[in-house]
Amino acid sequence: MPSTSQTRSPDAAEERRAESSEAPTVIGWRERVSLPDWGLFDLRAKADTGARSSALDVSSIEETDDGRKVRFTVIADRAGDGVEKVVEAPIVRHTHVRSSFGRRARRIFVRTRVVVAGREFVTEIGLVDRSKMLCRMLLGRRSLQGRFLVDSRSTYLHGRRRTRER
Repeated sequence: MPSTSQTRSPDAAEERRAESSEAPTVIGWRERVSLPDWGLFDLRAKADTGARSSALDVSSIEETDDGRKVRFTVIADRAGDGVEKVVEAPIVRHTHVRSSFGRRARRIFVRTRVVVAGREFVTEIGLVDRSKMLCRMLLGRRSLQGRFLVDSRSTYLHGRRRTRER
């Protein structure tokens, strides 16, 4: 049975405060990421410098009656254990995004903490069905910029599998 997690939405000022003057970390084009506010750890993510925004594979997207929050289900690893997590988060914005197939689609964006290669930051994530994709999450330029350099020849430079935090 899916568990439910609620989170506060870090604001843009908090996101800027979290930025530091650290040199960018080199990561592979595929890495493991965690979304600790939502209790999601060790998700496969693709670092995609061709995508402007980040995206997360979700299903059952439902906006609350007042339109301020969204409830959705994250399937942590469709090919593996099938762990599902129901998450509720404040909506940051709605926008139209061009998909990898060239289609424009309306997408809901939320904001949360992300941990990649030991670096923690707050970023916006679009909610979308990525079930046909290998990676549950896509890290776009807005999340990568100033934090990471992507080595397109490498994968999992920071560990293929990490233990889950409890």
